[in-house]
Amino acid sequence: MTVVSNLYVPPATHDVRAEQPDRVENKLEVFAHRLFGQLRKIFSGRGRLRRLVARIEAAEPRLQALDNQQLQQEIQQLRQQLHIDGMIDELLVCSFALVRELSVRTLGMRPYASQLTGGLVLLQGMVAEMDTGEGKTLTATLPAATVALAGIPVHVISVNDYLTARDTETMLPLYQALGLQVGCVVHGQTPGERRRAYQCDVTYATNKELVFDYLRDRLTLGDRLDPLLLQAEYLHGESQRSKRVLLRGLHFAIVDEADSILIDEARTPLIISGADGGDEERQFLQQALDLAAELIKGEDYVLDSARRQLRLTDVGKQKIAAAVSQLGPLWSGLVRRESTVHQALTAIQFFHRDEQYLLRDGKVQIIDEFTGRVMEDRSWEQGLHQLIELKEGCELTQRRETLAKISYQRFFRRYRQLSGMTGTAKEVAAELWAVYHLPTLKVPTHRPIIRKILPDRVLATQQQKWQAVVAEICRLHHLGRPLLVGTRSVAASEHLSALVRQAGLEHQVLNAKQDADEADIVSAAGIAASITIATNMAGRGTDIVLGEGVRQIGGLHVIATERHEAARIDRQLAGRCGRQGDPGSYQAILSLEDPLLDGARGGLIAQLLKGMDFSNLGVMQPLARRAISQAQVSVEKYHARIRRELFRQDQQQGNLLSFSGKLE
Repeated sequence: MTVVSNLYVPPATHDVRAEQPDRVENKLEVFAHRLFGQLRKIFSGRGRLRRLVARIEAAEPRLQALDNQQLQQEIQQLRQQLHIDGMIDELLVCSFALVRELSVRTLGMRPYASQLTGGLVLLQGMVAEMDTGEGKTLTATLPAATVALAGIPVHVISVNDYLTARDTETMLPLYQALGLQVGCVVHGQTPGERRRAYQCDVTYATNKELVFDYLRDRLTLGDRLDPLLLQAEYLHGESQRSKRVLLRGLHFAIVDEADSILIDEARTPLIISGADGGDEERQFLQQALDLAAELIKGEDYVLDSARRQLRLTDVGKQKIAAAVSQLGPLWSGLVRRESTVHQALTAIQFFHRDEQYLLRDGKVQIIDEFTGRVMEDRSWEQGLHQLIELKEGCELTQRRETLAKISYQRFFRRYRQLSGMTGTAKEVAAELWAVYHLPTLKVPTHRPIIRKILPDRVLATQQQKWQAVVAEICRLHHLGRPLLVGTRSVAASEHLSALVRQAGLEHQVLNAKQDADEADIVSAAGIAASITIATNMAGRGTDIVLGEGVRQIGGLHVIATERHEAARIDRQLAGRCGRQGDPGSYQAILSLEDPLLDGARGGLIAQLLKGMDFSNLGVMQPLARRAISQAQVSVEKYHARIRRELFRQDQQQGNLLSFSGKLE
């Protein structure tokens, strides 16, 4: 592969599995990569970017004078030159200027200088940190179109079907004007539809659908992944496997909301499974639930709420052994019986309806904790999903057997060129580099930010918190300001909705149960005096346009009713207001009974405050805020340890099994 300006030229021969090989680095290599990342960040820095942006803007008058036919001639000439010369600065300037001009003509949007800068950062294989509201969707078209014109397949990866379909539809006229084909991969498509989408020049896809399609290809190809063998099949085989695979390889990727996909979701591997087990499974799992319900917390098992873990005590293990002596052969194995009861306790203690999952059409459907959206056709492994189905009285699906498995960390490291964009990267910049070798560069905003961040209000109890939230909603509603109130779960959003309804206020609720109406609800959230109660669904990728007269009265006000397990998600919610220089304000109204402070997460300060008998924290507000901040930092560190451990295991597995090729 030939490297040109940090981008590669794809091989001329047919390559079914074009991707980077797994890298297993020692400590010296990690240090060298870290040093290289800092140097790359410096030498591809702002001076060169400013000069390129100035040249792009200087090319605008000449292109504006051309008619559409002349622009098409420019595009054809650019395409030929990119194939010959690669990504040299002169052609990058020409391409960005052309995309910018066609964006004006087809979409009515002219990319700002900040968006041009962000696009150039993405082309360098970096993460562009762009504040919320800076137009990352349009920014992505600049490098995506440039790379596609050079003949390199492009994947633009988003966090959910709604954003993926929306971005594809919105940007389609621009790509068509450039002579590029655009595909969209979302849930529910047939293999043929997916294959056609991946054959396009630019493919928009969700992260989960993309990784599962990659695993399906892995199952199709089996262990015989030798490039020469695949090419021979392509040339001579009548039913070659290359006709059955979905993807064309992992060439160039732009990851939207990179911190969410590459960091938050990296804690959980993705698994393709097949049906396993028989009719006796239901009886066995029901017995496990019945046993778990009889165990006593603190005596038979110990809960660690902070880490969402539990441990069976010796007393509990003995009680289980005594109880299962007459229950049949499935209970004879020590490991099987203890692990199954452990899963049953987990289903009872840590998984609750309208928080981790909801019931729809008689089925248990998982709610994505990071986006608040339903994850259709997904299930928990190791019998947990079936235990929850039994707990809720649903029809039991069969237990699943793992057929293929991969972590996000391993998958995304296989792209030959990876880049990303997000509004909240600074907190995880070191991890993005350590795992993916992705430097992070902050892109200046188009307009100054005038958003007001008000001090947190902390109440002693949840009841007091909800009363304060409703009072604040009523006060600001009477002033005519639009309100967006963020909650962490479906249950919390519906509880607050009931309280607001009792106060006699009309409002909209956006959670996993209303996901089909998301676009309509979000589009109306900026209208004067509107009230929108939402889970994380309204936290990323959505623009709330202010209605008439709203700017004059202070813009959109956002209320957070609970801290999330990562401060970056709180920043995303705050970013719903005050976008592109608009006025807006944000405040968190919290309580010492919020789940974030379960266990010892808040430290000694939280424990002392909880033990005090007062109804209003008053002068204790700074201590309460510090306790909540400590709890959030503690959880962030814990999740970072989980990701490091998963990455370490990936590295060890690659080191042990690299000779066999069986890495999934």
